[in-house]
Amino acid sequence: MILCINTATTLCSVAIGHANEPPAGVREIADAHAHSTALAPMVEQLMRECGISMKQLRAVAVNKGPGSYTGLRIGVSLAKGICYALSKPLLAIGSLEAMAQGVIQQRDAIWQPDNRPTLLCPMIDARRMEIYTALYTEQLQPVSEVEAKVIEPGAFGQWLSTHRLLFFGDGSAKCRTAIDHPNATFIDGIEPSAAYMLPLAHKKLQQGNTEDVAYFEPHYLKDFVAIKGKNKVLSGL
Repeated sequence: MILCINTATTLCSVAIGHANEPPAGVREIADAHAHSTALAPMVEQLMRECGISMKQLRAVAVNKGPGSYTGLRIGVSLAKGICYALSKPLLAIGSLEAMAQGVIQQRDAIWQPDNRPTLLCPMIDARRMEIYTALYTEQLQPVSEVEAKVIEPGAFGQWLSTHRLLFFGDGSAKCRTAIDHPNATFIDGIEPSAAYMLPLAHKKLQQGNTEDVAYFEPHYLKDFVAIKGKNKVLSGL
């Protein structure tokens, strides 16, 4: 069994299960402000519901980003704490790769393959017209690097001229008007769920691709920028 933790976006998600099997259990809450208080109880409740103790875990997988700075830190902190306390391996899974894995798992239900070469383009909202994104093949092979990208009219034109592109994730909604092309397909309802991390986590575990629990840090991609409130109660702040 591997415990998966995903807190990269507004969705706080935990899952547990084996490779190539449906998750034994999943718990999710869509509230970006609840991650710090909800995550640990969600893990505890999930383990109890599945009848699994922490000592029975083979490893813990955590979303490494990109995504919310605060959300990533909360998830990584808990994952590292569990791994350190129980001497379990830590596995790091990319947000965008996990979303692409979810679309691949549901390909017969949510999109119809055709004769056009197809690329998967997960998108995570990074505020304004910027997104975190990357391109993957239908076999989950990376075609482009993970990047923070400003979406402008004509974006992805080079790829759309030769490929069908599937856009999905919470960053794709604001890109619909800018990406107007017959080879562009938008898929709704795809979140970076912890359930999508399981096949990727098991593959990394088999390969021995684990992280240093003491020194691992999330892949923020961008520097943290604090937002100052406009209404200040105390002078001098």
